[in-house]
Amino acid sequence: MRERIINFINSKKQYPILAAIASGLYPLLYYYNTNFTQVDSWSQLVYFIALFILFPVAVFITVDFLTYKFKILFKYKVRILTVLNLGWFGFLILLSTLGLSSKLVFVVTFLSLILGSIFYKQLKKIIVFQLLLSFLVFILLIPNIYRHLTYSKEWMQQPDNILNVKFNQTPNIYMIQVDGYANFTELDKGYYNFDNKNFNKYLRDNGFKLYLDYRSNYFSTLSSNSSLFSMKHHYYSNPKKTFSELLNARSVIVSENPVLQILKRNNYKTHLLMEKAYFLINRPKIGYDYCNVDYSEVSYLDRGFWVEKTLENDLEAVLPKEPTSNNFYFIQKLLPSHVTNTLRSSAKIEREHYLKRLEEANIWLEDLIAKIEKKDKNALIIISADHGGFVGFNSTLETEIKQTDRDLIYSIYTSILAIKWNNKSPAFDGKFKTPVNFFRILFSYLSENETYLRALQEDKSYIIIGKDAPFGVYEYIDENGNVVFNKIDNQ
Repeated sequence: MRERIINFINSKKQYPILAAIASGLYPLLYYYNTNFTQVDSWSQLVYFIALFILFPVAVFITVDFLTYKFKILFKYKVRILTVLNLGWFGFLILLSTLGLSSKLVFVVTFLSLILGSIFYKQLKKIIVFQLLLSFLVFILLIPNIYRHLTYSKEWMQQPDNILNVKFNQTPNIYMIQVDGYANFTELDKGYYNFDNKNFNKYLRDNGFKLYLDYRSNYFSTLSSNSSLFSMKHHYYSNPKKTFSELLNARSVIVSENPVLQILKRNNYKTHLLMEKAYFLINRPKIGYDYCNVDYSEVSYLDRGFWVEKTLENDLEAVLPKEPTSNNFYFIQKLLPSHVTNTLRSSAKIEREHYLKRLEEANIWLEDLIAKIEKKDKNALIIISADHGGFVGFNSTLETEIKQTDRDLIYSIYTSILAIKWNNKSPAFDGKFKTPVNFFRILFSYLSENETYLRALQEDKSYIIIGKDAPFGVYEYIDENGNVVFNKIDNQ
């Protein structure tokens, strides 16, 4: 191998196609290694191969042809290929990390022209270096590819026959998920310390029942909603230090899952309404009958926040014209959200920002509820959250560190739950404690069959810890609401 590399470097022959492949291969593999769960569809693979490899190959071949056709360019051929190689390499690295901006593109272009003109005699060494980088990152990528190819849905299997549940009542169901909205019991104390009594009064005056001490099982939108729609624990599916995001989470949420199967078997038309395309960035098959975001609107490079929808208008367009129709609406609003994902702020500033957004969320909820009730008098309306607002932390990144402060830990998980029942609330609604059991309890109510409550999952909250404790998944809050720290074996 060493001799072949030396022979390649010393060869007088030029390799424009190899120069093109080398310029795009490392950025391509790096992009996949750092964003695997966001780009794991076959359509994205085709797109990125075309963008990172095939397009530069076409450009390099064209330039190589032009250098032969025009003699004035021939003597600058190596310089031109070096500039192209470094320029495309830098451009794609920029695309894979910081994103594109006119200033950064100008800097990359300028540096490519300068460095390419100076180091053109080292082009083959540059190519070898780029290919070595590609090989190293490919080694890192192999475990993620293996986990993806061997992924099993067995964890989603139900312990009983709830998939065949038959509803005795079929109201239209509106599940409004407000991202990061803390529960009533935590908002007025601890790090939140916010008086939300006016909105609480609004909810009670409008027939909502407030469920105290409700909290999430997991700390992120994807991990929490995967468990919610599967009615099962996933325990983060055996996470790794270099890759802790839940595999296939978006597919579990928006594709076929136990909750959607049950609703459709009971003749419900299902609707997915999102403010952003965060659930769709890896282009999973949509299992809902209707979605307010079309894939034609979602760029292959979208990180989930480029598309922006007005939920009020989108919901109004699909509200039932007949009150007897069976409809399920999952409406996701990214308010009040949570503290920043970077380390560039402070807990005090982040709390102020969060509370301001919470007040905006209150106004938005009142407007949306009014729109629903105007057209659907007998609706079953659910207001819930995927997790807490992380108030008290400087950044969500600090959740990787083992915590012992009860209020900080609860700040991660505390979640609002308020329900306006279409009829009298069930006698067993005290079992609403965490999202993993939410739909099982709801379906027991709709079917008027309490036997499904025998298979409830444990109402525990879990976290991935990577600092101040051995890496792994830990139970943070037990079924009784006590803060604990028990390492678990992934199941």
